[in-house]
Amino acid sequence: MGAMSVRTPSSKPSASSEPPHRAGFACFVGRPNAGKSTLTNALVGQKVAITANQPQTTRHTVRGIVHRPDAQLILVDTPGLHKPRTLLGQRLNDIVRTTWAEVDVIGFCLPANEKLGPGDRFIAKELASIKKTPKIAIVTKTDLVDSKTLAEQLIAIDQLGKELGFEWAEIVPVSAVADQQVGLLADLLIPLLPEGPALYPEGDLTDEPEQVMIAELIREAALEGVRDELPHSIAVVVEEMLPREDRPADKPLLDIHAFVYIERPSQKGIIIGPKGARLKQVGIKSRKQIEALLGTPVFLDLHVKVAKDWQRDPRQLRKLGF
Repeated sequence: MGAMSVRTPSSKPSASSEPPHRAGFACFVGRPNAGKSTLTNALVGQKVAITANQPQTTRHTVRGIVHRPDAQLILVDTPGLHKPRTLLGQRLNDIVRTTWAEVDVIGFCLPANEKLGPGDRFIAKELASIKKTPKIAIVTKTDLVDSKTLAEQLIAIDQLGKELGFEWAEIVPVSAVADQQVGLLADLLIPLLPEGPALYPEGDLTDEPEQVMIAELIREAALEGVRDELPHSIAVVVEEMLPREDRPADKPLLDIHAFVYIERPSQKGIIIGPKGARLKQVGIKSRKQIEALLGTPVFLDLHVKVAKDWQRDPRQLRKLGF
C-alpha cells in the first residue's frame, strides 16, 4: 500500500461513511540508539520510555499510547534483541520474539546517518521469520543527513527487504527531534491496526505501574556518567511509596524508598561517589523527574545494595522484576 491510503484532514468523509475505529499494538525495533524511545515520546507527546545512549536501558515493556478520535495506537517498547551472553540476555530475547509475534505492526527503526550494518541485518532476518505481522521501516534522525544520503538509505532498506524475501508495508523517513513526519507515521501505522474500540481510557499515556516508571527514572539518573564502567550492572527497585502522614491536604509529600542494586562491592564507590556526591546528584536529578511525572512533591530515599551477580541468578532476576 502506498501513501494513497493516507487521508488528509480536508477530505472529511460524510457522516454516514464514518471510518471504523481501530485499536491495536505496535512495537518499534532496531539497534540501540536507533531512536526508538525518542520516537515513542514524540508520538505520545510526553516522556514515557526511557531514552539513554546505552543499549538495554528500556528493560520493561513501557507502553506509550497515542489517542486519536478514530484510533488508539498502543506502543510496546521491547528490549533490544542481541546475541545473549547471560540468562538475562536469553530471557530478554524470548520476550522480544513473543512480543513481535503478538503485535499488529512492527516499526523497524534505522538511523538515516548510519549505513546498514550487521546488527540491522540480524534484526531484519529475525523480522523476516515473523510472516504475518506487517513491517514498516522507519528511517530516523533525518535531520542529521542531506537528501542524497537519505535517498541512498531508503533504497538500501528497500533492497534489504527484497533480499530477505519480504515487502515493507511502508518506508517512512522521520525526525522525532525536528518533529518531521511524526504525525504521518501515526497515519500510516493506524490503518494496519484491527478494527475495534479503544483498549485504554483516554487519559492514559502508559500502562506501566508508576513504581516501575519511577525505578526506570532513578536507573537512568544512576547510569548518567558511569555507563562505561557499569553499563548493565544497575537495577533499581522501589520498595515503597507512602504519603507522609500529618501533612496538610494542600501540601502533600510522597515518601519513596528505593534500592539501587549493583553486582559487586567494588561498584559501590562508583555509584556513591566521593563523600556521597554522586548518589546525591542521582537523587536530585531523579526526584525532579519523578515530581514532574507524579505532579506531587517527593522525598526520595536512595540506598545502594549489592546483589551478587544478579544478572545470572534466576531467583534475583525474579525479585528484581525480570
